[in-house]
Amino acid sequence: MAKNSPGEFIRQVRTEVGKVVWPTRQETVQTAIMVLIMTIILAVFFLGVDAVFAAIVKGLLALAEG
Repeated sequence: MAKNSPGEFIRQVRTEVGKVVWPTRQETVQTAIMVLIMTIILAVFFLGVDAVFAAIVKGLLALAEG
């Protein structure tokens, strides 16, 4: 494996960064909005699942107390 000098490494990094296709502002905003929407949907889903499990546990504890 060939070893490069630090200067050569920096030049290679700059070259590779120049090849990156960065998202536009609109793409970034749209992606952020989609992430927020999915986060809210999942939060509501897990809130519902948690409520169902809490009700089941309460019911089982009430049966155990007799």
